[in-house]
Amino acid sequence: RSARATRRGATLVLFVVFGLFALHSVEIWLYAGLYLMVGALPDFETALYFSTVAFASLGFGDVVLTREWRLVSAIEGMNGLILVGWSTAFLLSLMARLRSLEHDWLER
Repeated sequence: RSARATRRGATLVLFVVFGLFALHSVEIWLYAGLYLMVGALPDFETALYFSTVAFASLGFGDVVLTREWRLVSAIEGMNGLILVGWSTAFLLSLMARLRSLEHDWLER
């Protein structure tokens, strides 16, 4: 019974991790679409690359926006920083809760 609960917990954690990854990917793609739609970047591949680098707050600088769109990339960087941190906190709290439930079950 304990192995079954562990498998169920691991499945839940994997589901949450992949869900968070998918949500962040959608956010990155939406920003890339915005950059492309307003003409800030020439093609979707460049827009997606730039958006990913900005969202992850890496800021390589090999692709740069024009002056009028720089602030959007700064906002995306802050947005990414906050959302990735929030997702990490959520995942850690989920794992702590699962550990606590497992601990409670083992003591019975």
